[in-house]
Amino acid sequence: MTGSLPPFVSTEWLASRLGASGLKVADASWYLPGSGRDPASEYAASHIPGAIFFDIDDLSDRTTSLPHMLPDAPAFEARMAAFGLNNSDQVVVYDGSGVNLSAPRAWWMLRTFGHEQVAVLDGGLNKWRREGRAVESGRVTPKPGNFNARLRAAGVRDLQAVWKNITSRKEQLVDVRSRGRFLGVEPEPRPGLRRGHVPGSINLPFTTLVRPDGTLPPLDELRRTLTESGIDLTRPIVATCGSGTSACALLVSLHVVGHSDAALYDGAWAEWGGRADTPVECQANT
Repeated sequence: MTGSLPPFVSTEWLASRLGASGLKVADASWYLPGSGRDPASEYAASHIPGAIFFDIDDLSDRTTSLPHMLPDAPAFEARMAAFGLNNSDQVVVYDGSGVNLSAPRAWWMLRTFGHEQVAVLDGGLNKWRREGRAVESGRVTPKPGNFNARLRAAGVRDLQAVWKNITSRKEQLVDVRSRGRFLGVEPEPRPGLRRGHVPGSINLPFTTLVRPDGTLPPLDELRRTLTESGIDLTRPIVATCGSGTSACALLVSLHVVGHSDAALYDGAWAEWGGRADTPVECQANT
């Protein structure tokens, strides 16, 4: 397919093009530990016709114990080719959360490895189903594709960079976890993690970036949500969360409003809160 994809496409847009040559669809559903949901089983039971399962946990760095860290370029390249993706393809990703929990992670991963022709389905699988659109069961096994991955390291931050930024404040660190987790008054879903947040970070729960029906709010409303949280859209931003997944909802929202100077702290709270030597601010201890 030709033309450039916007960061979000509507269900109407996808339904009118489903099955077209050069358009691929991916179910990137993922859920927090303890949610009781199995994204792989849900995908097998019901997904948008032709969609492959973009397993975020499986598409991770196998050399670390941290959850779904970004893999290296050769590993990602091989998996995308096995999924039938080509560099010329347009890709639409979605999830079943209703709040863009994980589809933006797939959007970010593809873009971080150089594939810009990717969009998130506005409203996700929930909106698709509410509209009575077609679904299918089973697993899609595509023909291998030809995919070349190039890591854009500028879009990723590690622990040392975030630690250094506590003093320099060159970048705004925005934590999209719930307010209770950010303040440390609610438990973390992963055992063994301390409570609280990185000193100096801003809190903007990712669930505030969508309307009640799971769709993106109007541009002016989205921009207002971002700025009223304390974000300065003229300055660089690093997004973080529990494990580097929901933070990508902020990154795609920033892309929508035209803010491109943004990166992801991929280790996120799973890394920062899992150490004993990292500084932490926690309201529960004050």
